[in-house]
Amino acid sequence: MNSEEDFTKIYNAHASKVHRLCLGYASGNTELANDWHQEVFIKVWNHRKSFKGKSAIETWIYRIAVNVCLGDLRKTKKNSPINEELLSNTSIDDNRDDTDKNLKKMYQCIDQLNAQNRALIFLELENTSQAVIADTVGLAHGTLRTRLSRIRKSLLKCIKNGK
Repeated sequence: MNSEEDFTKIYNAHASKVHRLCLGYASGNTELANDWHQEVFIKVWNHRKSFKGKSAIETWIYRIAVNVCLGDLRKTKKNSPINEELLSNTSIDDNRDDTDKNLKKMYQCIDQLNAQNRALIFLELENTSQAVIADTVGLAHGTLRTRLSRIRKSLLKCIKNGK
């Protein structure tokens, strides 16, 4: 990834997933997610020569994204509240209203998870393979499967019961 052309291909392949990951950490705050997204790819470009190919490029990029998001959250020591404007329903369609309510509830429940569990669930929601997730966060595959199962059960309980 030494040329701008290589970088552009990598950016195009991973930008949307990285943005959604950042958006999840930002609890729907698009402006914050955009800032993090930009910072991630600036770091990818600036540190492109440090990528040795020992893992998949996507694993390396997601690790940078998780570190950028968590680093900024730690630095500011506050989790942004859910962007109500983003999740509000302007349509009269009942199905859309239910979907928006469920999405809002899901973000609220995800916000209650610790930082590592949020990273895990966001990567899984992006359909990232468990092998890549395990490499990204440094967990054994079996440990990851168990943790994801517990996270899903916890989120389901939270969404159903509001706890």
